Amino acid sequence: MPDRSATHAPAPTVERPDRLRNVVLVGASGAGKTTLAEALALTAGALTRAGSVPEGSTVADHEEIEHQQQRSVQLSLLPLAWQDTKINLLDAPGYADFAGELRAALRAAEAAVFVHSATDEVSRPVLALWRECAAAGIPRAVVLTHLNTARVRLDETLLVLQDALGDGHPDSVRPLHHWDLREGHLHGSTELLTGLRRGDPQDPGDLGEERAALVEAIAGEDDTLLERYLEGEELDTAALTAAVRREFLQGTLHPVLAASPAPEAGGCAELLDLVAAAFPSPLDRADDLPACDPDGPLAAQVVHTGEDPYVGRLSLLRVFSGTLRPDTTVHLAGQPDEKVTALTCPFGKQQRPVPDATAGDLACAAKLAGARTGDTLASDATVLPPWPLPEPLLPIAVEAHSKADEDKLSQALARLAAQDPALRVEQNPDTHQLVLWCTGEAHRAVVLDRLRGRHGVHVDTVPYEVALRETFGGPASGHGRHVKQSGGHGQFAICDLTVEPLPGGGFEFVDKVVGGSVPRNFIPSVEKGVRAQLAHGIHGHPMTDVRVTLTDGKAHSVDSSDAAFQTAGALALREAAAHAKVQLLEPVDEVRVLLPDEYQGAVLGDLSARRGHVLGTETGGPGLSLVRAEVPELELTHYPVDLRSLAHGTAEFTRSYVRHAPMPANLASRYEHAS
Repeated sequence: MPDRSATHAPAPTVERPDRLRNVVLVGASGAGKTTLAEALALTAGALTRAGSVPEGSTVADHEEIEHQQQRSVQLSLLPLAWQDTKINLLDAPGYADFAGELRAALRAAEAAVFVHSATDEVSRPVLALWRECAAAGIPRAVVLTHLNTARVRLDETLLVLQDALGDGHPDSVRPLHHWDLREGHLHGSTELLTGLRRGDPQDPGDLGEERAALVEAIAGEDDTLLERYLEGEELDTAALTAAVRREFLQGTLHPVLAASPAPEAGGCAELLDLVAAAFPSPLDRADDLPACDPDGPLAAQVVHTGEDPYVGRLSLLRVFSGTLRPDTTVHLAGQPDEKVTALTCPFGKQQRPVPDATAGDLACAAKLAGARTGDTLASDATVLPPWPLPEPLLPIAVEAHSKADEDKLSQALARLAAQDPALRVEQNPDTHQLVLWCTGEAHRAVVLDRLRGRHGVHVDTVPYEVALRETFGGPASGHGRHVKQSGGHGQFAICDLTVEPLPGGGFEFVDKVVGGSVPRNFIPSVEKGVRAQLAHGIHGHPMTDVRVTLTDGKAHSVDSSDAAFQTAGALALREAAAHAKVQLLEPVDEVRVLLPDEYQGAVLGDLSARRGHVLGTETGGPGLSLVRAEVPELELTHYPVDLRSLAHGTAEFTRSYVRHAPMPANLASRYEHAS
């Protein structure tokens, strides 16, 4: 792809944190975040021509999988220079599978631009993203996109936004401009506070009423301004602009703007002006993380990990305190100290060298072998808290495609897991399967694509196996005889066992031999043989919840041995199983589903169809229900995908193992195989 960055301009740098703005673009998948990022970069002079998502030519989305899926799958950074301010623009994925990338971006940013398509309703997934930003405690502005359609009515859209996002205070969601939207095109805008026009708008006429509504909304949160306004004083622009910033930082004002990809239509310059003038700097951050002090002790956190085909691992760092310089030795918790070599500032996939990264800034360091996403790099033993991550609940079992792939698979998965904290790699000790736990099917596609594309490892997906167990359905007795006389040293061991169910008790071995029929030194051998057979099972699954009692046996003074009595114990258990019903046990999980009330009936019906036992429902918040149920794990293999479809992406769930329970006979026959 040809380089469209403006004459290969050097990365913007900043010496003072108050001239920094870290801003994340947030919105539902398809809302136009990446297109807006391109338009902002073009407006700021960082690009000579904006790319296109359908053409796969955007700077922010540079991975092939992003071009294939037509959506962002990872955090991307576009640093821009505007009005003596460096704006670190973070483009975060909007699709639910990549919520971990969004939360990493929220950790790195001080404010969010909430991107919403003017043609879409404010759906529950959109509200969930809004609440995600609110939970992170960062201020939000709203930018409307997709204005190039005749059916867009901005006044109606604004009313919907005020009702949905205002949280009971519609005045908190306010436009700062009067827009000229005609024939499906944004022709320009007029700033309500200053009267400044951008683009080529028609004469808007008298905007006194619109300006008065905005001034009232701004002054209503400031007693001094409100008093001056009520006394009829004309409030100056400087006072109103300061009030806009103050209320934006407090979260009592969410400015609304409209933006078009076409530079001549305006919108992007107004947004960049607002970011530079009113958005918080790192100095305004109010949380438990280290204070933003360029001269303080170094404390930085890895917010994203990527790969460069020539450089290798790249760690995107948010510097919270201190100043990070090349050749600095940093402490990494639980790992050997590492030396930061060169520092770069990413622009999409480009890496442009920078001399240092001051407190509040973002920069990349290469080849930090021990650093994983979420890790802290510090000059001392400081460890910054991690951000909350989505729990991966979709299991994908894989096998290496060839011997060559098998040799590289472990290392490749370790590198992927270091880069993607939402991925969990498990070698199941019961089924011996290699399982990749993902957040959804889109995440699964990205993981497999990166295995193949970045690391040259091909894997085959295989059916995921659930760890089943076996137990005795009733008491039974078994006789184990292992006698061989074929020349040389013989083998002789006989033992009699009784076996009975022990629900929830695991395994218990009882010795009731009298008269020394089985010598004391061989009783542990019988138990060892029984345990070995239990581990193997009768139908190929480990056996549990049984009490085995050794009642009698015989030994030979010469031919008896430890190995012989192990074999006899196993044979006795197998014979007992032939005289009793062996029951298959399946794992049961407790599932907790948080969902909107309107989907409760559909979800309850679906859980029943999955052989689930509903334990109860309760209120999970305004308009939300929390459903608790016990569901066999066999029925949950695809549940993350099915639940997302059932509740239109508005539900979330957790699961935890409870116990193994008997499997219905009609299903058990499918999973029984000869031992």
